[in-house]
Amino acid sequence: MIKKVVIAAAGRGTRMLHLTKNKSKHLINVLGAPFITYLLDNLLEAGYKELILVVGYRKEKIEEFLKKYKYNVKVIDQFEVLGKQEYGTACALKCVKDVVGNENFLTVYGDNLYSVEDLKSLNLEDQYNYIAGFFHKKPEKYGALKLKDGFLEEIIEKPKKHITNLINTGLYKFTPSIFDKINKIKLSQRGEYELTDAINLLASEKKVKVKEIQSFWLDFGNPADILRVSSFLKKCKH
Repeated sequence: MIKKVVIAAAGRGTRMLHLTKNKSKHLINVLGAPFITYLLDNLLEAGYKELILVVGYRKEKIEEFLKKYKYNVKVIDQFEVLGKQEYGTACALKCVKDVVGNENFLTVYGDNLYSVEDLKSLNLEDQYNYIAGFFHKKPEKYGALKLKDGFLEEIIEKPKKHITNLINTGLYKFTPSIFDKINKIKLSQRGEYELTDAINLLASEKKVKVKEIQSFWLDFGNPADILRVSSFLKKCKH
């Protein structure tokens, strides 16, 4: 059984505009509770007991939140480990190699929400890495998942021509092999270390499979998402 989950929550969330002036977007209230509570609760309910939260922007606010809500979570400060000049989706994993060790683990972004069932479905103790895919009407806005013979062949970011409607949702199960690939990636064109570049290196060795999201996936990136997520969660309670 996989127990560890790395949650990337170092960013501010500039697309949330003034709402992230004094706190990161993960702490924006949705139905009276910070958004990230719903993610943490679902991870715990899915059986993942060792949560590792990689923070950065307004770290003290996250720590206050964890204390108030009594979450037993290990906190790692990305800015302390890497400094504030290093950016990218691979940075959270750059900070946790020693904590994760030789175990398989999950990785999620702190501004995404998944069902308990879909989180459980990634608890796969085998030698493969997995990426959670979701069929979307507008794949050109996301990372498209190109498959071949049941394996991920490549993640193509915001494809200009249609490849597939299956997109990357930012939920992963990794083996420790991901750390070696992260050490090999270079800065992307936008000057960041991209986790998808490391995943593509694993995919070239046929080490990545895709698990399709069966229930739901919610992204929490801009002000309009507050109402959308609130509406969805209200329906779930009934």
